[in-house]
Amino acid sequence: MGAALRRTAYDELEALPEHLVGEIINGQLEVSPRPRSRHAFATGWIHRWTSPVDGAGGGGSGEGQGSWILFEPEVHLRNDVLVPDLAGWRQDRMPEMEDTAWFYLAPDWVCEVLSPSTARLDRHRKLPAYARAGVRHAWLIDVDAQTLEAYRLDGERWLLLGVWAGSEVARIEPFESMDFPLERLWLPTARKAAAPRSGAEEGDPPPSRPDTDGNGTPSTE
Repeated sequence: MGAALRRTAYDELEALPEHLVGEIINGQLEVSPRPRSRHAFATGWIHRWTSPVDGAGGGGSGEGQGSWILFEPEVHLRNDVLVPDLAGWRQDRMPEMEDTAWFYLAPDWVCEVLSPSTARLDRHRKLPAYARAGVRHAWLIDVDAQTLEAYRLDGERWLLLGVWAGSEVARIEPFESMDFPLERLWLPTARKAAAPRSGAEEGDPPPSRPDTDGNGTPSTE
């Protein structure tokens, strides 16, 4: 991809409103809505679960030992600009975490939490891009089906390591030193938000707050 085309696509990405996520794959801008609560709940729990191997916290054992784990980092991989839901870099490859807006070093592990609006993009566009960049492990989590798929890069292709579901407890690469209780990923039904307002879709911008009189009371003017 030429530098001018890449710059144009990135200019379009930076111009997106905050409630949208922009990525560039093979020179094409892909736009996705921000995740809903069930999606965020799952990624938040995984981040807490990986804290024993997170370089910021220290400790852990096994292949994942000494990893930096980040929410939605922007990674520039060859001609692609990707934003995985979670990504991890082993400290033997990234000894120090740079204070930067994006990374050029491919992660060792990525995790994507699927939603109806992003599942096709995650599976058919982003997974091949991660493979091209040499990312070693990938997880795909479907919060609706309550499944976790784990993959390891084998040459230039993904090898499916397994699919786990429901309330299973598993040890999954690259964090196989720890038990992973899948049921902790699923937001309990009683805690789901009410149905969206009529016509609202995933990723819609939040409604504007009413004007107030300075005391938190909506203004009647």
